[in-house]
Amino acid sequence: MPNFDNFDDDPLPRPNDRSDDDLRRFREQLKNGEKDINNTEALEEIIQFYFEHEQFEEALHFVERLLSFEPFSSDAWQRKGMILNNLYRYDEALACYQKALSLNPTDAEIYVNQGITLDNLNRTDESLASFNEALELEPNFEEALFHKGVTLEKMERFNEAVNIFRRILDMNPEHIDAWYELGYCYDFLDEFEQSIKCYDEHLNRDPYNYNAWYNRGIVLNRMGKYLNAIESYDMAIAIREDFPSAWYNKGNAYAHLGRLYDAISCFKQTLQLEPGDVPAWHNLGNAYEELGLYNDAIWAFTNALKYDPHHYESYFGRGCCFDALEDPKKALTDYKAGLALQPDYPELWYARADAEYNLGRIEESLESYKKVLQLDPNNAEAWFDYGDTLYEVGEVKEAEEALQQCITLAQRFAPAHYTLAKIHILLHNYTKAAASLAIAFDVEPEFKRRFRKDFPDLKNEPTFQRLLRK
Repeated sequence: MPNFDNFDDDPLPRPNDRSDDDLRRFREQLKNGEKDINNTEALEEIIQFYFEHEQFEEALHFVERLLSFEPFSSDAWQRKGMILNNLYRYDEALACYQKALSLNPTDAEIYVNQGITLDNLNRTDESLASFNEALELEPNFEEALFHKGVTLEKMERFNEAVNIFRRILDMNPEHIDAWYELGYCYDFLDEFEQSIKCYDEHLNRDPYNYNAWYNRGIVLNRMGKYLNAIESYDMAIAIREDFPSAWYNKGNAYAHLGRLYDAISCFKQTLQLEPGDVPAWHNLGNAYEELGLYNDAIWAFTNALKYDPHHYESYFGRGCCFDALEDPKKALTDYKAGLALQPDYPELWYARADAEYNLGRIEESLESYKKVLQLDPNNAEAWFDYGDTLYEVGEVKEAEEALQQCITLAQRFAPAHYTLAKIHILLHNYTKAAASLAIAFDVEPEFKRRFRKDFPDLKNEPTFQRLLRK
C-alpha cells in the first residue's frame, strides 16, 4: 500500500529506522498536551508514526483531530480512508476516499487506495476501474500498475497480470514485489522455468523472504525436482522455523522420493506447529501404511478424522489398513462411512466390494462391483473381479460377458482368460477353453500348476496335453 510520504516535503524514516527516542518524544508530546495537540505538522507526524507502527486506532483519533482543523484537506481524508482500511472498516474508508476525490479529483493516489479497499471487499471489477482511473491520470504510475496486476491475479486473469508486471519491470527492473508476483503468475500458467527465474530474481534482491523460498519449492515440486524443492523449503524453514506449510510440503517431497521416514519426521514437525492439520495427519498415515506400519497408520488416520469427521480419504486409508490387518469387518465400516460422504468414489466402492467378498457377503459385493463399473466402466480389473465372482455363484452367462469386457479392455489379462477357460470347460467347449488357456499360460506360467490342481482329470485330455507340455 502507498505510504504517507507524499504528504511531507521530507519523507519520514521507515518504521525500522525509528529509534526509541522517537517513541519517547511522541509520548512526551501526548503527555504534555494529552490528546489536544493543535499543531497540524505535529499531528501529521504523529499520524504517520502510529500508522507505520500499525497502531491504527490511535492514528484514527489524531487524523480526526487533524480534520477538525483542515476539513477540506483531500490528503487528510485520504489518510483517514487508509487508516479505516487497515481497521477493516472498508465502507467507511470508501466514503473517505469519495470525500477526498470530491476535493481533489485529479489525485491518482486516491484512486489507488480506493481500488485497494474495493479489492479487499472483493469488488474486483470496481477495483480495476479505480486503478484504471489512476492510470488515466498517470499512465506509468507504478503503484497503480502493481495493484492492478495483483487484482488481475485474484481474478485469475494471469496472462493480463503478467503483462502488467512485465511493464513495471521494463520501467524498474529492481521492483522486488513485481518479480515475486510474476513468479506467482507463471506458476499458475504452468510456465515453471519462467516462474523459477522470477523467484530467483526476487530472492537475489530479498534473500530473506521465506514465502518466496516456499513458493519456489512448490514450483520445483510440481516440476518433479523434489531434491531441489526440499532445498528451497529448507531455506524457508531456516528463515522461519515455525512454518508448518513448508514442513508439510517438504514431507510430501520426501514421500515422492520414497524417503518415508524423512517424510514422517516432517509431517510430525508440521503437527507440532499445527496439531489440527488434517492433510498432515492423513499423509502421515499414508507414509506409515506404505511402510507396512498399519497400526501407526490407523492412529494417524483416526486423528485426521478427529479433526475432520468428513475427511472421506482418511476413512478409505484407515479401512485399507484394517484390510491389511485381516479385519475386513472394521474395514467395511470405514468404507461405508467414506462412501456416505463421497458416494461417487469408484476406488472406495471397489474396496467395499472386496471387503464384502472377504466377509462372505457375495450378493452385496456383486452390487458394489456393479457400482464400481457404473462409475469407472474402463476398469479392466473390476470387470474381472465382477465376472469371477459371478462365476463362483453360478451366473455363467453374465460372468462370461463380464470377462469378455475385461479382455476387451486388457487383451492379455491372464486371470480373466483363465476364468473364461473354466467357463468353457464347464460348457464342454474344450477348443475355446484351450485358446483361453494358451494366453493365460503364456502370460503367467503359474496358471499351468493351477490348472493341474483345479482339473486333475483333464491333464491327459489331448486338447490340453499339448499346452501343458509347452
